[in-house]
Amino acid sequence: MIKDNIKRANTYYNLSDNLKKGFEWIKNHDLKNLSDGRYEISKDIYANLQSYTTKDDAPYEAHRDYIDIQYMVSGEELSGVTDYSNCKTSEEYNKEKDIEFLSINTKEEFYKIKEGEFFVFFPHDAHKPALKSIENRNVKKVIVKVHV
Repeated sequence: MIKDNIKRANTYYNLSDNLKKGFEWIKNHDLKNLSDGRYEISKDIYANLQSYTTKDDAPYEAHRDYIDIQYMVSGEELSGVTDYSNCKTSEEYNKEKDIEFLSINTKEEFYKIKEGEFFVFFPHDAHKPALKSIENRNVKKVIVKVHV
């Protein structure tokens, strides 16, 4: 997992050309005024822009085929994060949607993401996104999916 501010995204460009493309797409679009939906960036990268209300709880999830760049456009939320090895499958992997739902068998750790910040979740990072920080709030977030 990486947590940082979008102003320092170039620090991570050397990890992969596709991650770089994903970060540049975020930086080069007016996401506050862009409509929710799916946006194709390239053959191996797409973005899901979504507005929602944070939740009290959610299941952990993990992906096998994509890395997530989760960028907070507006608002703030918490995400639980743990290594995949600390998890047990609660809903079998769905190849079409590239998602597996999990329960964890260790103490939970939570991280706050605020406007202008991002997480990068790799396939070994089980994450529990979209949780309320203090109270439920409306947020806008883009999830850029980068094929591995």
